[in-house]
Amino acid sequence: MHGDSAYGLWTLVLLNSAIFIFFAFSFTKPKTQMDWRSFGAFSVFIVALFTEMYGFPLTIYFLSGWLAETYPSIDFLSHENGHLLHTLLGFEGDPHFDPLHIVSNILIVLGFFLLASAWNVLHKAQQAHTLATTGWYARCRHPQYIAFILIMLGFLLQWPTLPTLVFFQILVVVYIQLAKREEKLALEEFGDLYHRYRETTPGWIPKLTMDQPTTTP
Repeated sequence: MHGDSAYGLWTLVLLNSAIFIFFAFSFTKPKTQMDWRSFGAFSVFIVALFTEMYGFPLTIYFLSGWLAETYPSIDFLSHENGHLLHTLLGFEGDPHFDPLHIVSNILIVLGFFLLASAWNVLHKAQQAHTLATTGWYARCRHPQYIAFILIMLGFLLQWPTLPTLVFFQILVVVYIQLAKREEKLALEEFGDLYHRYRETTPGWIPKLTMDQPTTTP
């Protein structure tokens, strides 16, 4: 793609968006209204990301004056130079193998792993009408939302854009609000059981040691 525009590739936008949204759907299998809200918010982020990656580089056009003045010899309409952090931080060589991209891939893989593990526990608990307190839910109360945040943060490291930076902040707030609403509903349904679980299990930063799972009387 050197020398030619790497954008306007809407087939790649649709294909990549569909693949990652399908992966997230297959791992989460949203059923409740709150499930669909969190999944839908994540899908918006993914579409915005790949639209800028292959469709229309809004961020590059917005910063084009400064980029052209600061980096006059770089063609930012090539795909490799679209990795803005790679250039801005002075990395050389293929951006797909720089430290940021490697960390990015690790975060994305960890995020999908956590998402699959957490949602499996959650839906089994929902089907049994019990409280999810095993697996990752024994380490923190909201692993499914942590997973979405890890995946989005991973994508931002390799391809930051103005829209996705804004969406990321909005979605973090959305996930926090959804978590608060879920906790309110859990308190109404499980009462003291959930209160004890909340007292011993952190919300967002997983604990290293595993306690005995909370069980229903």
